[in-house]
Amino acid sequence: METLKIIFWISLLIIFYSYLGYGILLFAIIKVRRALGMAKKFESNEDYEPHVTLFVSAFNEKDFLDQKVKNSKSLHYPQDKVTQIWVTDGSDDGTPDLLRKYEGVQVYHKDERAGKIAAMNRGMEFVKTPIVIFSDANTDLGKNSIKEIVRLFRNPKVGCVSGEKRIYSKDADNAAGAGEGMYWKYESQLKKWDAELYSVVGAAGELFAIRTALWQEVERDTLLDDFMISLRVAMSGYTIQYNPEAYAIETASANVKEELKRKIRISAGGIQSVVRLRKLLNFFKYGTLSFQYISHRVLRWTLTPLLLLLVIPMNFILAWNEGLYDFGLFSLLFWGQVLFYAAALLGWFLENRQIRLKILFIPYYFFIMNLSVFLGFGRYLKGNQTVNWERAKRGVQAEAVV
Repeated sequence: METLKIIFWISLLIIFYSYLGYGILLFAIIKVRRALGMAKKFESNEDYEPHVTLFVSAFNEKDFLDQKVKNSKSLHYPQDKVTQIWVTDGSDDGTPDLLRKYEGVQVYHKDERAGKIAAMNRGMEFVKTPIVIFSDANTDLGKNSIKEIVRLFRNPKVGCVSGEKRIYSKDADNAAGAGEGMYWKYESQLKKWDAELYSVVGAAGELFAIRTALWQEVERDTLLDDFMISLRVAMSGYTIQYNPEAYAIETASANVKEELKRKIRISAGGIQSVVRLRKLLNFFKYGTLSFQYISHRVLRWTLTPLLLLLVIPMNFILAWNEGLYDFGLFSLLFWGQVLFYAAALLGWFLENRQIRLKILFIPYYFFIMNLSVFLGFGRYLKGNQTVNWERAKRGVQAEAVV
């Protein structure tokens, strides 16, 4: 029984560290560094305005074209220094023809649909600027996004800059929107601290940029292109920085079913990435980057979800041995788990009946996140995850953002 207790407490500690402990540790380290005058500083330079390429891979996005092109042309950056490149491979809804009507937009199209990565690999051949900024067709960028991204490239050690993903707040009225919005707020804070410590561990595909010279062609079956591209830049000896003043806005998933579909794909891609980036697990070679990568990403995609499943029977055995209804330490922890998952189940039940109780959104979304890891792992093992665009359905746009 003593051995089981040790395994249980270690499991609980890893779970806590994965979701909250790492953030607390980061905060403490950052506070100490600031007190010692070691905080990173990126001074602005209004004269630093290099030529950039705004790169969009699009499949059947005709409904978003007008808004996206207008938004791109309205950004506060010299338009003569911005090249718009769209790669529309496989689109059969008129997307390439509609794009060609816009002045200053370069369109590259092939009838063959080979997936986003194939389109990106092909499209990068046409990028001639020192910095390339990747964005999605269905996202709007903040007015100063390009300016805020490029200013961090003044530091020659910076190879990639990630913008912030924001969710339209009206969609937070449902569990998918509220959960996704809260998740990205927390992730945004972790990214700020990661960047201040050393490097962000992965960029948001809605908006990120790299030095064009650092581009490495990505395997055609890659699921998380943004993650692989950005971390390979970091593995080359550069850092990934984060600037929340550069942001992309999109609506939340239309419902939890659509959000789960998106999360399953991300989880399958996460497992694939851990396998392909296994060299990054080497602390002796990558030091701080390895520490951040394992703490922020690897644990969440591998060990922690498994431990969440295993601590339930372990806790039950310990609580039973202690006295299940005596409300000792182990029984309290066990009933706490029961209450948490009951809240998640109730959240699912009410959501399906269009009854919104916000206090249940967090356990519900947390459960969905970890369920997606198991489903994503199964999909990865089966090898049946397509690389073609499978965009989740999104909710209705609102004015306010979070």
